[in-house]
Amino acid sequence: MSGLIMAAQLILGLSILVTLHELGHFLAARMFGIKVEKFYLFFDAWGIKLFSFKKGDCEYGIGWLPFGGYVKIAGMVDESMDKEQMAQPPQPWEFRSKPAWQRLIVMVAGVVMNVILGIAIFSMSLLHYKQSYLANDAVKNGIVAYKQGELIGLETGDKITAINGKPFERFDDLLSTRVLFGATLTVDRNGQTVLVNVPDDFYRTVGANVRSVFLGAGPLVYKVGQVVIGENAFKAGLQDGDVITAIDKQKITGEDFMSKYFQDKKGESVLLSVTRDNKPLEINVKISSKGTIGLFYNGESVIPDSYVKTPYTLASAIKFGTSDAFETLISNAKGLKKLFNGQEKFQESVQGPIGIAKIYGGTWDWPHFWVLTGLLSMILAFMNILPIPALDGGHVLFLLIESVTRKKFSDSFMEKTQVVGMVLLLALMVFVIGNDIWRNFIK
Repeated sequence: MSGLIMAAQLILGLSILVTLHELGHFLAARMFGIKVEKFYLFFDAWGIKLFSFKKGDCEYGIGWLPFGGYVKIAGMVDESMDKEQMAQPPQPWEFRSKPAWQRLIVMVAGVVMNVILGIAIFSMSLLHYKQSYLANDAVKNGIVAYKQGELIGLETGDKITAINGKPFERFDDLLSTRVLFGATLTVDRNGQTVLVNVPDDFYRTVGANVRSVFLGAGPLVYKVGQVVIGENAFKAGLQDGDVITAIDKQKITGEDFMSKYFQDKKGESVLLSVTRDNKPLEINVKISSKGTIGLFYNGESVIPDSYVKTPYTLASAIKFGTSDAFETLISNAKGLKKLFNGQEKFQESVQGPIGIAKIYGGTWDWPHFWVLTGLLSMILAFMNILPIPALDGGHVLFLLIESVTRKKFSDSFMEKTQVVGMVLLLALMVFVIGNDIWRNFIK
């Protein structure tokens, strides 16, 4: 069942992204009087389609191959490779008959639509799901530095006032890629200004659970999501919803603190300090020979009750949503740079459809779904604007050259570059899907 939910979320997410991307091209083309012959979600390869209808001079439908979608714009060299149409004299309603600036707008419209969608999703997610944020000024006692934060020079009680010399409003901005990809933090430490340098590979150190292993506004605890029936935690009396605040009287210093501690205590018993319904408890539990006790948990920073959160308004949600969306674009550019300079391995960094489906997860979580879809929308915009033939960015590059030189590329040249681009994209797709299968099933 979880596999079906993963697939359903992936298909729904891609359908939203692809439909709106192609709608951008469609609307821009129509605005300039350019004929659009087909508008398809997914590809109707070899003429096979799941559904279609015709309205006016355009055919709308759903193809069987779920690797994207397309609009077939009359008089444009695209993936359809319609050489018969291109051999005819140009018509006034065709793409090739329009001035370069109009064709340029048509080509960037899909990317613009994805950026708008990404901003809208991030903004509405903040307003509807998050609802409020902890202002950096509200963290009066300074940060709580966990193990990985201490390793780069942070100390509990530090008040971080700027990231790369710029003040910031939300405390959560400290956990963004602005910091994790390398930054200089300005710190107020007992009245003295200290600069703490975060290395550009810090994202590797903290991994995905940055809230748990880097810093927080309050102490780190483990919130028990589920106790496995019959296992040692269940026998000891732990319950779903319990909050573990310490282990053998030791404070929790990172998301992996419990797992590492238990590995060193295999076969022994440990004392868990637990809060249940705001009442403190102490529970002894025996660790198995595998270093587990049988529960699922999440590490979270507990914000003191004295810290008041600021509600999101529509204006602030759009402001921060826009910032978060463009931060995604910047982080993708940084990630691409790391791939090219060898800091990251391509096969470990790129996710295919299987990997993305697993990120969506086997349970339907709307907040997670929308945030991931917004993230993918910005990634799609970034990837599509890259100057690669067959992508929007390739067309944009040639149109910019044409605008500067006042010389139009021949249809023959555009057809050849389109073929080269399609071969490159097909090879990349085969690699990504093969890598997906290797990582998730074979390896």
